[in-house]
Amino acid sequence: MDNITLADFQIKAISALMVAMEQPGRDIVLKSCTGSGKTIILTRFMDEFFKNNPKTVFVWLTPGKGDLEEQSKEKMDRYIHGSSTKLLSDVMTIGFEENDACFINWEKLTKKGNNALKDSERTNFLEHISKAQSNGLQFNIIVDESHQNQTIKADAIMQFFHPKRIIRCSATPTTITNSLLISIPEAYVIAAGLIKKMLIINENFANNVIVDNEVEYLLERACEKQRELHANFLQKGVEINPLILVQIPNKNEVLQDSIERWFETQGVAYENGQLACWLSDKHENIENITEPNAESVAVIIKQAVATGWDCPRAQILVKLRDNMSETFEIQTIGRIRRMPEAKHYEVDALDSCYLYTLDEKFTEGVKLNLGNGALSASKLFLKNEHKAMTLTCLQRSGLLAIKDPARSLAAVAQYFADRFGTGSNMLENKKRLLANGFCFDTDIVSATKSGEVATLENKVGDRLNDVTFRIPLNTHEHGREYHHIVSKIGLDITLEYSQINTIIRKLFVSGSNYSKKILNLSNREIYAFVLNNEWLLKDSIRSSMAHEMDQISLKIEQSVPKTFSIPQECLFTYDATTKSQLIMRKNVYDGYLSSAEVRSAPEKLFEKFCEENEKITWWYKNGDKGNEYFSLVYADNFGKTKMFYPDYIVGVGDKVWIIETKGGFSDNGESQDIDIYSPKKFAALKQYLEQYDLNGGFVRQDKHSQELCICTGKYTDDINSASWKLLGKVI
Repeated sequence: MDNITLADFQIKAISALMVAMEQPGRDIVLKSCTGSGKTIILTRFMDEFFKNNPKTVFVWLTPGKGDLEEQSKEKMDRYIHGSSTKLLSDVMTIGFEENDACFINWEKLTKKGNNALKDSERTNFLEHISKAQSNGLQFNIIVDESHQNQTIKADAIMQFFHPKRIIRCSATPTTITNSLLISIPEAYVIAAGLIKKMLIINENFANNVIVDNEVEYLLERACEKQRELHANFLQKGVEINPLILVQIPNKNEVLQDSIERWFETQGVAYENGQLACWLSDKHENIENITEPNAESVAVIIKQAVATGWDCPRAQILVKLRDNMSETFEIQTIGRIRRMPEAKHYEVDALDSCYLYTLDEKFTEGVKLNLGNGALSASKLFLKNEHKAMTLTCLQRSGLLAIKDPARSLAAVAQYFADRFGTGSNMLENKKRLLANGFCFDTDIVSATKSGEVATLENKVGDRLNDVTFRIPLNTHEHGREYHHIVSKIGLDITLEYSQINTIIRKLFVSGSNYSKKILNLSNREIYAFVLNNEWLLKDSIRSSMAHEMDQISLKIEQSVPKTFSIPQECLFTYDATTKSQLIMRKNVYDGYLSSAEVRSAPEKLFEKFCEENEKITWWYKNGDKGNEYFSLVYADNFGKTKMFYPDYIVGVGDKVWIIETKGGFSDNGESQDIDIYSPKKFAALKQYLEQYDLNGGFVRQDKHSQELCICTGKYTDDINSASWKLLGKVI
């Protein structure tokens, strides 16, 4: 079995699926971009679901002529030790059994002329379903690549199973009425290093491109980029040969012939293995095309290759003019977005993918779908006067990469003490928790509303009656529910079940000798306490990870110092459609524009401030991940070290300032900073500035006065505090 560590977003997706299975309604839609590890998420989810739901069978339906069902089954066998997986042939032989995960290509069941199932076998297949149902088995269905399977025949297959739940998965799902949507933000997948940071459209193209031959122009640019990327991989010591996808319109043999002849003039031909072709009527050099260092540098494709084809070395797409559906466009882009080794190389060029096209409609569709993930770009070079500037930055040693159980327990105990006022008197602790909304009922309690309303105006709930349901505690049934909820809380905050269960039992259950124990509940009472307070407990444990600690020392034992210099060149991304394209003259790079993206609103305001402030002589926008950027290290309260990349390095006279921008304060002073770790990052920055005799702080906008403010002393979320001063008066 592969020992795969799940990314935080994958753990949260599994948790969301577990919760969704308990909600009313049949349909669940999982929107997940290509490269997000959808198969890993779903196989782990099935494994978790089986643990608490006996008499269940999952049927995983795949489309297409390929072997997607076999690939998916093979992955579950690899990821989940001891799983019971079957293909259609296995079902036809021995039928469905409890906790089976059955992978079936449903075109074998529905397609006319497909001899996978003869009429007699089809009847036999339906008998296997009927027998399973009579044995009390409940079917749930997973529909892979669901956007391709909105057909009457496909729906008929699903109806045979009478499924309790249908989970439809796609990067571009179609709308299903009354369905529950679980959407995995692309930003999370990018942060985990699974897909490229950026899609670069027409890199270094002039505003008006006038060419004699559109096809040759695009192919030349793509080949230049391919050679550049290949050289960059070799410099990193990585044996990867980046692949160009050349997508041509259907039924255009003349264009196909001209592309093949152009590649031949460059020494890229079918005969030497450097050119590949994957068309319905022609296959050349595709046997090992997905291997990282395969010989081919380009492959000619049409539409069919998009379904389920996984080639992580594909990095460049040349899209020649055509009119295709937007859904398919985004699926095609997905083919060049995977990272070859499921990690970023922290080199902008290698961590990006590239689209070359003069098809404006296609470009608009991509930008609309990917937003600021699809931008124009150019290469900028560092001005000579900044090449000698160096700082010491800090990087993680790796020794504290895992959560520390003892620290986790102490952090939760202290959070309860600080937030709810708990101490050594357990009777007093119970009163304090009651006053803060915790339920100590020995029954399982749920609440709803009852009453009649004529209009749906504000505060309609005030005229309704509270209705409370009480279910007497059943240790067998609710014991299982307890384990399920503890596991769910752990999944949501990325803690193992055993860790979260230990924290709960040491803090709240009798028999524990932990010095900071909060309650003395019996085994029976802890079931009711956890079931009745699931959301309060989850919120409290999550908050304790970032809470400011008074008594627990969180020194970073072994952060590693490293010399930082501003990178000599950068891949500058910008929005070419913005009206303002001013050159920011104080930026350290030559040609940096005011339309720079991706930038938050505070970042855009700060960059404008830097340009207008007379005392600021230069400024540098730091990257947000990677060894080449300026970084600091901090730890959460559970002992896990994290990297922090302050947004800006600024020259003020002969002084250097390090600045982090955050969400501002609303008109009435409420904080709009969504980063729960801001206080910890501020403390790490302050300690660094004192150690190296530099200046800096956190900058946020006060929306009431429309002014940027800076905090350099004691960090607080109160804009009215003396800690926050007008930025213009400090710099």
